[in-house]
Formats: sequence, structure tokens, C-alpha cells
Amino acid sequence: MNVRAAMVAEAAEPDGAVGDRALDHEFAAGAEGSLERLYRESSSLVFTLALRALGDRAEAEDVTQQIYVAAWRSREGFDPDRGSARGWVVGIARRVIADALASRTRDRRRLDAARQAVEEPTADPLAHEADRIVVRGEVENLGPPRSTIVKLAFFEGRTHEQIATELRMPLGTVKSHLRRSLVALRRGLEAADASL
Repeated sequence: MNVRAAMVAEAAEPDGAVGDRALDHEFAAGAEGSLERLYRESSSLVFTLALRALGDRAEAEDVTQQIYVAAWRSREGFDPDRGSARGWVVGIARRVIADALASRTRDRRRLDAARQAVEEPTADPLAHEADRIVVRGEVENLGPPRSTIVKLAFFEGRTHEQIATELRMPLGTVKSHLRRSLVALRRGLEAADASL
């Protein structure tokens, strides 16, 4: 089932959905327990959508959590007279999943750029060695555990799963460290280029 089909399925409510309508109004008002109840009633659908789109269980779990946090924080924008809370959460899921996929694409580009900076020879061997020294210096500046994770990923070619196992860290934590490290490396390398 794709996201659009799930939204249509959620929007089609039976006439006797009085309990659902009560949840909608309670959630919009921020009533205690309403988020928990909404989560119980819709999280399996949201998680399934995230897992199918992302293909990674840990990432799907993280995204599912982000979706419900976003729903709770922005509940003032939810109008129970215009639709169900479950349908609204699926709409948020669609946006958060799309953002996660876009982030993954940006991360891959950054990884490829960092890998090329380290591996690709230039016409001038001294310039290439200088680039390698600068990149290694920026990696060291990340500090542990980020520098270790980046070295394992890029210098030793380990997969995210292998790094998580070796360092005894959750897979999502390894991916987060890599994502933040790449941003820091990019800023550091841009600063180094600007100072030349």
C-alpha cells in the first residue's frame, strides 16, 4: 500500500466512528493520553509505510518516532472537523519519510565527495598528498567517537552495520554520527580552502 492509498483508507471512516471522533477532538485539545492512544491506533500503519519506503528497520523506527513528535508539537494545526487524527498523522508521515529519503541522498553525495577527496589522485602528487593531510586532520578534529566511525567507514570501507557491531552502538547512532561528521567535515574543508 502506498502512502496515498493509506491516506485514502484512513479518510474513509465508518458512520459509527464516535470513539475516533472523540480521539480527534481530544488530540487537538492536547488531552492527556490522546497521543498514546493515537500511537496505539496508527503506529503500525505509519511504521509499515516508513519501513517500505526506507528499507531499514532502525531508520523506520527513528522516523516513526519523529512523526509522532512532530504530530504532537504541531497539533494546533490539526482541525478535527476537517479529518481524522490518524489521517493527519499519515500526512505528516509522508512528509517526514520524504525528508528522510532526501537526507539519505544528500548523505550519499557527501560520502562520495569525501571518498573522492581521499582516494582520487590529482595531476599534482604533492597537491594530492596535501589534500589527504588536510582531510585526515579534519577527521581527527571530529574527536571520538565520530573520528573513529568516519575512519572505519571511509578509510577501511566498513558498512554501517559492521561499525555498529564493532563499536557496540545502535545502528541509528552510527548513522547519525556519520551524518553530523560529514556536515562538520564539509565546513572544515570549506574553511581550509578559504584560508588558502
